[in-house]
Amino acid sequence: MTSSDRLREKVRAAVARREELGRQLASPAVIGDPERLKELAREHSGLERLAEVGAELAKLDDELEGARELSASAEDPDLRELARAEAVELEERVGRLEAEARDLLTPKDPLDDRAAVIEIRAGTGGDEAGLFAADLHRMYTRYAEKHGWKIELLSTSEGTLGGVKEVAFVVRGKNAYGTLRYESGVHRVQRVPETESQGRIHTSAATVAVLPEAEDVDVEIKPDDIKVDVYRSSGPGGQSVNTTDSAVRITHVATGLVVTCQDEKSQHKNKARALKVLRSRLLDLRIAEQEAERAAQRRTQVGTGDRSAKIRTYNFPQSRVTDHRIGLTLHRLPEIMDGDLDHLLRELRLARREERLSA
Repeated sequence: MTSSDRLREKVRAAVARREELGRQLASPAVIGDPERLKELAREHSGLERLAEVGAELAKLDDELEGARELSASAEDPDLRELARAEAVELEERVGRLEAEARDLLTPKDPLDDRAAVIEIRAGTGGDEAGLFAADLHRMYTRYAEKHGWKIELLSTSEGTLGGVKEVAFVVRGKNAYGTLRYESGVHRVQRVPETESQGRIHTSAATVAVLPEAEDVDVEIKPDDIKVDVYRSSGPGGQSVNTTDSAVRITHVATGLVVTCQDEKSQHKNKARALKVLRSRLLDLRIAEQEAERAAQRRTQVGTGDRSAKIRTYNFPQSRVTDHRIGLTLHRLPEIMDGDLDHLLRELRLARREERLSA
């Protein structure tokens, strides 16, 4: 049995599993169990694309067999040549689908289906770093909008000239964390700031952290584990945002992690949002420790979540974006800054798959 045959066997098994899940989801026993229903629905949804690939592969296999037979048996030379050309095109399409099927069959991290909590902080570079952090926030927002995902703003700390010191938000959508998780790290920008009178290129940076949204069962936070401080909000807001002690700062005693939230007028809402971020940070810390243990065996650092690693450079004068982990350079900076990240994220996922297969 060839590798292609084995691949198709696995695809057929996955499609059969999806059909079985569909039957289970319609059963009264599952409908009456919300947790079981959610679990099976998530697995069923995760196999949707694989079922589509399987159906398309079966169709192309039939077409390819017909084209090969015609190229071998047709008496008309022109018809034979057309059949050969069609067979070559079909083989390329089959190859691309097989690669996608292998990617889909690679065991996924159970956290990939979670919502993604994204934190962006201005780094070195003064006002320009804050402007770049705002640009990155817009980039991820546009990407989410193009995919029909929902965004929930958690907190913002405004900078000068329209930039931000820090912004935190949740992206909710199918496989949101699994898609965006490799954006964690230092993003560097090279461009001429608007305030630069001599036309010199400046280098600035912003740090992106992508965390899986933590559920209560993932991380238990006891009252004794944290210190909660309340204070008066600062910055623009409504009538009460600057006049009441609604802002909340939570410090996790054991790790020293600090989360602040002041965007809501309600102290309780700010505390709930801050706790949500803290749970996600603690879960991410646990994941990072596990990844670090395996990092030495990997060829790249795509999956280590190292926040201090410079992962990407955005060069505005040359309209160039370079991802340093996989050595990929694209001369499509305006499109990427407008949220067209699909090619970059796909290449990162493929690199991660190769790492996992070789580990």
